Amino acid sequence: MKNCMKMEIPALSENGPFARDTVAAFCVRLNPSLDELSDVKTAVSEAVTNCIVHAYADGEGIIRIECSAEDDTLHICVSDSGRGIADVARALEPFFTTLEDEERSGMGFTIMQTFMTTFRVESTLGGGTSVTMTKRFAGSGRSTHASECGKVADAQ
Repeated sequence: MKNCMKMEIPALSENGPFARDTVAAFCVRLNPSLDELSDVKTAVSEAVTNCIVHAYADGEGIIRIECSAEDDTLHICVSDSGRGIADVARALEPFFTTLEDEERSGMGFTIMQTFMTTFRVESTLGGGTSVTMTKRFAGSGRSTHASECGKVADAQ
């Protein structure tokens, strides 16, 4: 039996905690430590915030979140259909921000990359961005069934 979750939420700041907590609740069955759970929540929060602040800065949009569980690993994909990133390599550099006037630290991608086991960003200018992350839980000790939820299962 598959174990996966998909949701779409409006790109509104008040939906950030909902997205973060929903993904955290989904991964609880993998038996994460409190630190691992905190890592997941922080990474999801950063990904959702990037969609709100950067992808849809000039208007409304939808954020898609897909999760699947396989063995001791959580797979997460946070995507949007917003403006996209002109230079992904540059955007991945610590402290890089396009919104210096808004006192952004430019550490969102760095935080995601640091807290997760794997991390990848794909973007098309004018066509949106997908952030794919996995988190392997060290103390899981129990197996779950392989999942295939769209792109998430392919992003290992």
